[in-house]
Amino acid sequence: MHLAYPAVLAALLFAIGVYGVLARRNTVLLLMSVELMLNAVNLNLIAFDAWLRDALHAGQALTLFTITVAAAEIGLGLAIVLLVYRTRGSSDVDRLTALGDRAAEVPAQAGAADGAGPILSDVSKGKPVS
Repeated sequence: MHLAYPAVLAALLFAIGVYGVLARRNTVLLLMSVELMLNAVNLNLIAFDAWLRDALHAGQALTLFTITVAAAEIGLGLAIVLLVYRTRGSSDVDRLTALGDRAAEVPAQAGAADGAGPILSDVSKGKPVS
């Protein structure tokens, strides 16, 4: 088998993944694009492992490691996306500028205590935040 076929396919998959990361604004689609790029890398690792006829099968071992890291990344990434969607109502990347800055939200909620505005609830404890 020629090395060019899987290498070209991996390059196309990686290019589609890069386009998805640069062009998409939805966080779930961004995670899917990153996974597509990781799978392109896995395809290259397996193709070069088969082409070099490595006795230790280092390409396959690195591929299993990459799959494990990708599974952990997608699990944590989806958990963060779900938490952001619950608290903000959107998972749009352009609207997520200050993820950890709660001080920026406090002046906008000054009237929330007297019933003039919405009260945000603490997701982890289920209690209202004032």
